[in-house]
Amino acid sequence: MQTKEITNREFIKMIEAASAFLDQNAEFINSLNVFPVPDGDTGTNMSLSLDSGLKYVNESSSTKVGELAQALAKGLLMGARGNSGVILSQIFRGFSKNVADKETLSAADLADAIAAGAQTAYKAVMKPTEGTVLTVVREAAKAARKTAAREDDIVAVMDATYKAADAALQTTPDLLPVLKQVGVVDSGGQGLTFVFQAFDDVLNGREVAKKGAHQPNPTEMDEMVDAEHHRSVQGKLNPDDIVYGYCTEIMVRIGKGKQVDRKFDYDTFYNYLAKLGDSLLVVNDDEIVKVHVHTEHPGKVMAWGQEFGDLAKVKVDNMRLQQETIIEKDDEAAEKQAPVATAEAPAEAPETAIITIAAGEGMQTLFKSLGATTVISGGQTMNPSTQDIADAINNSHAKQAIIVPNNGNIFLAAEQAVKVVDIPAVIVHSKTISQGMTAMLGFEPDHTLEENQSAMEDNLTTVKSGEVTHAVRDTQIDGFDIKKDNFMGIIDGKIAVVTDNAEKAAVQMVTKMIDEDSEIITIIYGADTNKATADHVEAAVEKLDDELEVEVHEGDQPVYPFVISVE
Repeated sequence: MQTKEITNREFIKMIEAASAFLDQNAEFINSLNVFPVPDGDTGTNMSLSLDSGLKYVNESSSTKVGELAQALAKGLLMGARGNSGVILSQIFRGFSKNVADKETLSAADLADAIAAGAQTAYKAVMKPTEGTVLTVVREAAKAARKTAAREDDIVAVMDATYKAADAALQTTPDLLPVLKQVGVVDSGGQGLTFVFQAFDDVLNGREVAKKGAHQPNPTEMDEMVDAEHHRSVQGKLNPDDIVYGYCTEIMVRIGKGKQVDRKFDYDTFYNYLAKLGDSLLVVNDDEIVKVHVHTEHPGKVMAWGQEFGDLAKVKVDNMRLQQETIIEKDDEAAEKQAPVATAEAPAEAPETAIITIAAGEGMQTLFKSLGATTVISGGQTMNPSTQDIADAINNSHAKQAIIVPNNGNIFLAAEQAVKVVDIPAVIVHSKTISQGMTAMLGFEPDHTLEENQSAMEDNLTTVKSGEVTHAVRDTQIDGFDIKKDNFMGIIDGKIAVVTDNAEKAAVQMVTKMIDEDSEIITIIYGADTNKATADHVEAAVEKLDDELEVEVHEGDQPVYPFVISVE
């Protein structure tokens, strides 16, 4: 039976399903991050952004799809986090403008709206790159319009949209060499494909998008488990608050062993385990089934597995004990961390507010010492939303504002914030903490907003930025064979050093950064290292060139044991 229109009821169900499906698959999307660093947050950003859009939809009392789409676009815009979240908001901004006066949507309306979303998204990106979410939405729009031109069935249009999006997603590694090198599809494109899949499920009367997450293969599952256990907030969790205390992993050889008395059925196998805990992942092929679950009864998990085959692998970790160890180790650093966007405005309203983004109390103190009026806590592991940045500007009560993001993934959210605040505001496009600090030195209170923006932007080219972090998975990229837990030195966004500890990575990285014109080295050590190690790095750097001036500061930043600048 053909479906001729989308009413408000279907539209709300589509957004609810897409939001739930993105939430279920956020960690999987995160695992597609090209660099093996513990800050791949595309899935988290897209999920939080769409959650905000759904909130606005639910708060609307309208029965018109056009008005609901406008609410969705507004919520997405204000909640947009990271470039992926902003691009998703722009897709639905174009979508909503195209259907603004519609009470219901026909097949042609839906196709035209998706095409308008693609056009708006391309316009929002200064230098559109193929092999990304832009390619996925463009190809999906082409298929939607082609189908709508020959039939008026909404389901057929959505089927074609989803299938084209998925097909385009699979081509992204061929269009973007770095994706092909690592062997993953584009993470933002995967997120959008999940959105279209959820829409398609709803219009076809399927509940797949709401029932469960994408079933990854065993390799994908390993990446998801790594991501699940690397969360910057875990140090704040009280061990007593952990409901299911044992992280349990088993691998079962289906049909093998002496205790087998059941024929393997995925739903039967999964449904029993779902009652035993949470964070459940189950993947299988014809020979093995692999399980990850947080539970209070690891013995029951193993016993259940043995009913289907013998146990090829068993791993059980006491997460409460792990958490106690983490708290003991990182208690001081954890106490210093503040939630995103909680920075207070200065007591006296400045003429020009300088809004910057940084994680770690020491890092925030450094920015304030350089003249920042408000520091939003965030950055690599939690991108502030458009709303967070706009609120910081509005709460400053200043006459004008300068945003210093310190992360390229925050640029688009900052650009949207500039558009929605009531005072003049500009962005200094600092991609790193080092660039942000150098930019701050170009600010002059007596200069105009444009003069300060120009001077601060000019300063960005005078500094080299280095960051040390650890690998969260095995991969091959930039000519390096990287193993999980290796330390990497990243210079201006490119992996330059891979070694077995953070101190060596820092020294080797600085060796590559300095040249005959280098004068000042600034070493900022994070929450995962200490002053003694930083002093060792300082001494090693001074041996490279005794004319270098070396400064060491405590930054308390997560993820990066060292942030180092060379000027």
